[in-house]
Amino acid sequence: MSLPALATVNELAAWMQREPTELPEGAALVLDTASAIVRNEARQRFTRGTTTVALSPRGQAVSLPQRPVVSVELVRVGGRVLRPDEYRVWRDQLWLGSLGFGPVVVTYTHGYATVPADVRAIVLTLAGRVLTNPSDLRQESVGSVSVTYAAETIGASLAPIERDQLSRYRPRAAVVGLDKGRPW
Repeated sequence: MSLPALATVNELAAWMQREPTELPEGAALVLDTASAIVRNEARQRFTRGTTTVALSPRGQAVSLPQRPVVSVELVRVGGRVLRPDEYRVWRDQLWLGSLGFGPVVVTYTHGYATVPADVRAIVLTLAGRVLTNPSDLRQESVGSVSVTYAAETIGASLAPIERDQLSRYRPRAAVVGLDKGRPW
């Protein structure tokens, strides 16, 4: 399933302060690629969708990987479909109480109604860098004019600050305490 780009060609043109007709023919492809890079880094789809996942509970809860959670349509534990009063949803957590043993299959709707502005800005900035420097030049000179591009403008990759900005969207890792009485 192909996901839509996280920004439009018209938004990219406005971001780059150009008319849409001034952008190269491949601008939509660049936006699709930039969106895939951002989604991969954040481990989030961002756009609204419905997903079915199989998860292993930690204690009495499971963390749903795609956020924000909009609604839960189905919860199945050990092959039994739970009634809505047998579980509770809080943020990206599904609390199962004493029913949370064994694999849990959840069908849920997630994602933002509109792409968050900071995510859209990262996609547009990355796409703009690729379109501004499509040959991945480090430096070019014409006569007495010399232009040097920053390392971040080479290749379709995220700058460290952009990775940091996307880190807040990544699913949180679970912390597991070890029994101190065990020999490992």
